[in-house]
Order: sequence, then C-alpha cells, then structure tokens
Amino acid sequence: MSRGADTVADPPVSAPAAPPAVRLDGILKRFPGVVANHDIHITVDRGTVHAIVGENGAGKSTLMKILYGMQKPDAGTIAVNGTEVSFSTPQHAIKAGIGMVHQHFMLADNLTVLENIVLGAEPMHGIGAAARRKIVEISDAYGMGVDPDALVEDLGVGARQRVEILKVLYRGARILILDEPTAVLVPQEVDELFDNLRELTSEGLTVIFISHKLDEVLSVADAITVIRQGTTVASVEPKQVTARQLAELMVGSELPSPETRESTVTDTPVLAVEHLTVSSPDGRPIIDDVSFTIHRGEVLGIAGVEGNGQAELVEAIMGMRPATGTIRLADKTVDEWSTRRRREAGIGYIPEDRQRQGLLLDAPLWENRMLGHQTERPNVSGPFLDISGARRDTKRIVDMYDVRTPGIDVTAASLSGGNQQKLIVGREMSHDPVLLVAAHPTRGVDVGAQADIWGHIRTARVAGLGVLLISADLDELIGLSDALKVLFRGRLVADADPATVTPEQLGSAMTGAGESTEAVTVLDATDSTVDDEAAPAPAGPTAAAGTGTAAGPDAAVAPDGAREGEERR
Repeated sequence: MSRGADTVADPPVSAPAAPPAVRLDGILKRFPGVVANHDIHITVDRGTVHAIVGENGAGKSTLMKILYGMQKPDAGTIAVNGTEVSFSTPQHAIKAGIGMVHQHFMLADNLTVLENIVLGAEPMHGIGAAARRKIVEISDAYGMGVDPDALVEDLGVGARQRVEILKVLYRGARILILDEPTAVLVPQEVDELFDNLRELTSEGLTVIFISHKLDEVLSVADAITVIRQGTTVASVEPKQVTARQLAELMVGSELPSPETRESTVTDTPVLAVEHLTVSSPDGRPIIDDVSFTIHRGEVLGIAGVEGNGQAELVEAIMGMRPATGTIRLADKTVDEWSTRRRREAGIGYIPEDRQRQGLLLDAPLWENRMLGHQTERPNVSGPFLDISGARRDTKRIVDMYDVRTPGIDVTAASLSGGNQQKLIVGREMSHDPVLLVAAHPTRGVDVGAQADIWGHIRTARVAGLGVLLISADLDELIGLSDALKVLFRGRLVADADPATVTPEQLGSAMTGAGESTEAVTVLDATDSTVDDEAAPAPAGPTAAAGTGTAAGPDAAVAPDGAREGEERR
C-alpha cells in the first residue's frame, strides 16, 4: 500500500443533468366523435421558452388543458421536473408550479383586479394590504401598469390579459403556459414582453409559448414543437427553419400574406360618421369628435393601443352604446335605430371577443348561426323561425369556411378558438352586408384560417363591401387596409399610408409619440390638452352573448344583447 498514495485519483463525478421541466409521453385524449390528441411526445427543458405551434383544431389547447389539470388524458404520462404526476384539477398543477394564461380569459367581470388575482389564493397573502403590495410589486417589476382597484368589466382586452399574467406570477409559478400572449400587443410591447420572458428564463423559469405568429415564435423561442392533426410531427430549433417552412410543417402550405394592393375603392359612401362622441358615466369623452367615411370597396383600418376607444367606437356604430353625432349607413341616418334594425339594413359584425359577444357557447352550431340574424332568411319563414333552413345553411357555412367540426349539433364550446371565429365570419358574410365591422377578425387563428378569412374579406371588398377593420395585428392592418387612421385617447390623431408605413412607425403613432413623416400624417396634438386625468378609462363591452343556454326566439343574443331581447318581447 506504500505506493497507494501515488495512484492517480478518479476524476470527479459530474453532477447529473437537471431533468426537463416538462415531459409528455404518449398523450391520448378522445372526445365524442373526435380524437383531439394522440401519440404526443414533447420535452420542455428547464429555463427555456418552448413554442408549440399548429393550426386551429390541431390539439394545442387540449394538450395544455391536460398539462394544467383541466382535463385528464386517456393514456400517456406527464412528468414535471423529473417526477411523474397526475393532475385532477388546476389546483394540483398550480401546486406543482404550473400556471396558465388562457387565450380566453378566466376572469370574473364583476370583481376588481385584486379580487380576481387573490381568488382561490387567499392563504398566500390574504386579501388586503399585503396582497395589494405583492400585486403592485409584480406589476411594477414587469411593467404591466395594472390598477388593483379597477373593475375587470371596465378593462379592455389587453389589460385583461395582463391581469391573467399577474394571476400566474402571483401564485409563484415556475412553469408558465402562455396561450397567444401577443395577440393584443403593438410591436414595442411585444419586444418588452419578450425581454420579460428572457429575464424569467434567465432566472430558471420555463415558458411554454403558444402562438400563430410564426415570426414571433422564431424570435423568442429556444425550441419549437409542431402539432398537426392532434399529434407531434416535428421538433425544431428556430435557427433551423424559416417562417414559411414552419407554416408548411403546420398546415402544408406557405405562410399567407394579408397584402391587398389593387384598389377597389369607389366614390359611393357606405358609412359616414360625423362628430361622434361617446361619454363615460361621469361625462368624460371616451370617443371625442370622431369623423370618417368608408366607401364601397374600401377597407378603413383603425390602429390603436387597446383601451383607447376602439371598443366604444364599434359599440356606438352598432347601436350598443349611447352617442352623439351623426351616423349614416349609405343614404340613411341611423342614429336612432336599434342594433337589430342596423343589422337588418346590412351591417355585419365580427366582435373582438368571440366567446363573450359572438357566441352562445352552450348552444349548437346551427343556433349560433342564427344569432344577430334571427329575423332574416334563411333563419325565418314568414313569422316563424325556420330551423331546417338554419341547419342547412350552417352546413354550407361549415363547408365553405372550413369549420372543423364533427357536425352542426355540437356546441360552440367544443370548437377550437379559430373554428369558432370561422363560424362567426361565415355567419356575418352570409347576409351580403354592405358594411362589415370587423374587430380583430383573425385574433387567435392559425395561418391557414388567417388566409381563409383574409380571402373572404378581399372577395367581398371587390364586390363592393365597405369594411371598418380594427386589429392589434399591424401587419394585417397595413396589408388589408386602403386607408389607415390612428385612434389615441378617443381621438383620431394621425393618418397613415398603408403602402409605405412600417409597423414600427404605426406603433409609434399609436402611443402618441409619432411625428409626421412621408408615411404618417399627424392630425392633432396629443399633449397639453389631454392629460392622464382626462384619458378615457378603457371600458369593456356593454352587450355580451354570455355562455348561457340555447337561444330561443326571445333570448338575448349577441351582438344585440338584452336590449334586442326586450324589444322583441
């Protein structure tokens, strides 16, 4: 043993590699008539942004609901940080450090931001001062600017999303599932979000990022999994693929473009809005002296950060919110008309929130086809509802608009978000409108559905349709619009040329920081005459379809809401 001291020591044993944050193996999930997921295999490394992409109906949302404990798989295993788990409820997933921000918000409208965030998590920081301090701390740390005392029903879509993200962070999640998190953000805000995500991952948090915006996926993701028809078909690194290649993996076709450059604009007005003003209950202007005209064959795009009056502008035009000023549809003044009468005169309406305003989730597809058009053919025959006519036309819409569904008797809730949107677009385009009010018509839909919806709008535009387009997708606004206006704090403050403006220039104008250039013409000063105290509080929709029971002849239905139900009674 005298020479034992001279022997070479064994090399140090390296620490074992950390297990992946999430591992899904062989996941299978069936619903009546549909296999939503089968043979799913995904590995998400710790401290990364892992994107999951796929067309609508591919099974992404179902898979995330399984991971979050909202649904149980029929087969397969789930491992979190190397430990096999089985979640029966979201609470189990939350305890395991998983949080999910849903594409369709899970908020109680009649509660404040603070009450929504602490709901179900009261033992963490109570419901008072400590909870408020924690919420403000998180909000300030990530630049969310959320008021804990604001009522959720008064918040716009963008603010609601930020509340959902706060809920997840408040509960201490280490694995975040973000479903379409950039749908309501301008480019500058997207960059800020991505900086925040990178900061989170640098601290060891893991982000599962679901999006249809492939350029953004390639920008922020460390790894990408593609799902097609319910199963994983590819796992790639962003550096290995382009957006077009990723689109082909998703849907088997090239990435669509909203580009519409051939002019179809005529001299015939279809909508003239003059000096339109909408006031809050305390008398502050939410829409302030807005005037514009849309002609046959013209798409007028309205750009603006969420909460600057877009929802109120739409509701005033639709007759869902009191307003002063003049609204003319073709040659008729419609200021005093009900929502139903405006609809019957030829206004189609794609609402910004399909589930709250556009559908009855618990009703079958053929009943949803009738919403807003229950006094028009093919939904009526004489004074009676024509159920067989509505069913036949629903089948036509399903085929023409490629709504992925096992049948027209399934509920709207059973469809993916994109297929719900295609059903609404098909319904609204089926009555030959003279004006289409389209609020975020492709929000949360995949590249294939985007191409379909853009194509239908282009075709109707050529036939003379006038379109008021409101969208948070600046590429969509620039590509589809014949003219662009910027709405800031309830006022039209700039015109932009869709042929030359860039998303960055448009985004700058939307924040009130834009200056006149060759592509952007600033119309009005936005400084000394409007201060933060006078800025309109973003308000939520006033008429919602809800998620209630099937619609009968006297039911209050979207987008008319209770007012029309009362009128019919």
